[in-house]
Amino acid sequence: MNKNRVEGAAKEVKGAVKEAVGKVTGNASTQAEGVAEKTVGKVQNTVGKAQDKINEQAKSNAPKR
Repeated sequence: MNKNRVEGAAKEVKGAVKEAVGKVTGNASTQAEGVAEKTVGKVQNTVGKAQDKINEQAKSNAPKR
């Protein structure tokens, strides 16, 4: 698991919390910030997953000595 996956997951959680706080308090701005942060986290997590797959492929295709 790489840095992007960890940071992305953290942003998703933080965004979900911020979104919930915005809903509860009726603050549309905070809710929108939470949705945006959650989306950024999902994208970052997806990038991390892709990087992991690329690294796995590179390791499996590397010449053996």
